[in-house]
Amino acid sequence: MPTNPKPLLVVDDDLHNRDMLSRRFRKAGYEVEVADSGAEALAVLARQEIDLILLDSMMPGMSGIELLKLLRATRTPEDLPVIMVTAVSESDKVVEALELGANDYITKPIDFNVAMARVRTHLTRKHAEVALRESEERYSLAARGANDGLWDWDLKEERVYYSLRWKEMLGCVEDDIGDSPEEWLSRIHPADRVRVDTELEAIREPSHGTAYVSEHRMRHNTGRYRWMMIRGHVLRAADGVAVRMAGSQTDVTENKAFDSLTGLPNRVLLTEQISRHQEELRKKPDQLAALLFLDLDHFKVINDSLGHIVGDKLLVAFAGRLRHLLRTGADPGRLGGDQLIARLGGDEFALLVTDLRAPADSLAIGLRIRDALHEPFEIEGREVFTSASIGIAMLDPAHRSADDLLRDADTAMYQAKTLGRARCEMFSPELRDAAFHRMETENELRRALDAKEFLAYYQPKIRLDSGELAGFEALLRWNHPQRGIVSPAEIIPLAEETGLILPIGEWILHEACAQMRRWQLQYPVLNRCEVSVNLSPRQFRHPTLVPSVIHALAESGLPARCLQLEVTESMFIDDVTGATTVLNRLKEIGVGIKLDDFGTGYSSLSYLCNLPCDSLKIDQSFVNRMIEDKNSFEVTRSIIQMAGHLGMGVTAEGIESPSQAFELLGLGCEFGQGYYFARPMPAGKALGYIEEHCAPDAVPADPAH
Repeated sequence: MPTNPKPLLVVDDDLHNRDMLSRRFRKAGYEVEVADSGAEALAVLARQEIDLILLDSMMPGMSGIELLKLLRATRTPEDLPVIMVTAVSESDKVVEALELGANDYITKPIDFNVAMARVRTHLTRKHAEVALRESEERYSLAARGANDGLWDWDLKEERVYYSLRWKEMLGCVEDDIGDSPEEWLSRIHPADRVRVDTELEAIREPSHGTAYVSEHRMRHNTGRYRWMMIRGHVLRAADGVAVRMAGSQTDVTENKAFDSLTGLPNRVLLTEQISRHQEELRKKPDQLAALLFLDLDHFKVINDSLGHIVGDKLLVAFAGRLRHLLRTGADPGRLGGDQLIARLGGDEFALLVTDLRAPADSLAIGLRIRDALHEPFEIEGREVFTSASIGIAMLDPAHRSADDLLRDADTAMYQAKTLGRARCEMFSPELRDAAFHRMETENELRRALDAKEFLAYYQPKIRLDSGELAGFEALLRWNHPQRGIVSPAEIIPLAEETGLILPIGEWILHEACAQMRRWQLQYPVLNRCEVSVNLSPRQFRHPTLVPSVIHALAESGLPARCLQLEVTESMFIDDVTGATTVLNRLKEIGVGIKLDDFGTGYSSLSYLCNLPCDSLKIDQSFVNRMIEDKNSFEVTRSIIQMAGHLGMGVTAEGIESPSQAFELLGLGCEFGQGYYFARPMPAGKALGYIEEHCAPDAVPADPAH
């Protein structure tokens, strides 16, 4: 992929399809934009460059075909690849789309592995063509290295050019194959040969279109047959006679039935089995079947740390353990009379079980699989531990297709991941609604930055011994055009997961620094006050953090000593050395470092001793209970005493009563925040607070007197 790839654009009026495709492509590392109509797609294209479009052929209003016509009026297939998404029955639409300049098509129900392979193929071809236009020599070199085999058939001379990759796909070397069409045709499976001959005869007819698509088996040098997808384009003379045809050959064997790595059935075969059971369910509604969607937890970490060879061996071992588990269960009939284990791709597996006695049986199966992963795998002489998140969906007459069942099980699996991994979760309509809400919120978040819908709220920090204003904590709010003010609890987790936290976090950092400096210039007494900004884990790990802080300070003019960055223990628990390096670089700038939510995580003393933190913040869960709960009181006192011995400042958050403020002051706590003093407020109200509280207030009084 290029160093600065542009997004893919998914255009589909069906919310389910947009959700599935966008989430899966993002998981694969692509940036994705979505549009629910042709008009919205044109709006997206008007404001940014797009690498490739996945376009639904049938949409209300402007159809996919109509949108394709508009696109091809100004953009070539090489410049902007378009892959049509169409039903199997819409072959006429496929041909029309290909003739209008569509680059390819995929059929519903969507096989994501095929979709991914074709997207990669076209993006690879697009990016290669940009670089290869300078010379035929460079083009030839790229053709040799392309994943697809290339062919060029001179129909007048009956000679065919086969690229080296085309030959390698059949187990041949350069000199094994000549330039005769029979080198191709003679290798076609006898059962497919008549059909292919008919297709080739038809393509020569002047009335035929220019697109050629064929899928058939070809004999490999090993004697086995491989499934090939052939796509070509016909060049015709002025009289319509076909004179040349060129195209590509893709090996799609793995997508036809079985997974080449594990030997398990793949998505295609699983989909066929689900469809068969859906038909049976319509005839016998009392039959129970379930699909279990399994995703290995932290598989990417294993791949990155131990290598792809170990990762592949782990997948094979996991498949073997599943087979063994289902074959040797304590109750052989428990898992149903019909089972199918499939690998969907990557680290995703599925188990279709039928003839269940009750829905609870499917959960029992999932728990058995989960428990079977407690034992490590022996891979290349080392023990490798893993777990699986499992989503379960019962086959229901409401499922219109196998894709619906897969989507529901995938949604339940995602819920298992969200709740902490190594879990089994059953699908419910509420989960689907939550998934749709999440997708809508994510799309709205992406637009909110450009629409300037984010706000910075400020909560005062008070000196407990004098009541004097010591600074503010900047807190993110979203002023949603329909829902009003949205809290960070809904924004931050989703933004962190999608990566949107990086631009959002940079915005609030710059906004907080600029606002604090404006207040200082208006009220010089605030020159000794500070503003605190929270860092998310992704921000903390990102290499642009330190330059962003330097830029925010320089742009605003805020002294570095007036900026406090709040971090949590979770940011450095896995890499204390790396975290220390980042914190030391921030300290060199002169900003303060505050350890947030202290007492709720690991709270290791070694962190406090070794990390360059200036202060810590006592979590509000201790403050809220310290008056009634002796243990919370003692923990709070211990934290304050320990921080004092280490020369660190202490801020207590969540103070809601004068009793809490008084007790904290008595324990030696310096600063406090909470509703007792003030709620978070927008900048305008915070200015009023400053005007009212610049002069020191009274020390919190003993509530007993």
